[in-house]
Amino acid sequence: MGGLAGILILIIIVLIVTGKNKLPEIGEGLGRSIRNFKRSLSEPDEVDVTPRKPDDKNGPDKPRQ
Repeated sequence: MGGLAGILILIIIVLIVTGKNKLPEIGEGLGRSIRNFKRSLSEPDEVDVTPRKPDDKNGPDKPRQ
């Protein structure tokens, strides 16, 4: 089975299972997830993994004052 034929069969199965009215919602969700994935690849991580300085008086076990 070729690539194009497989995609067409998959689209037909999705249409049968979901119905034609739900197809725009599925496409919108798929597009949103692809955009978020691309954005996450280009943005830096939000978690700060910078080690603490050794001269920090408030060590990891001491509460800040």
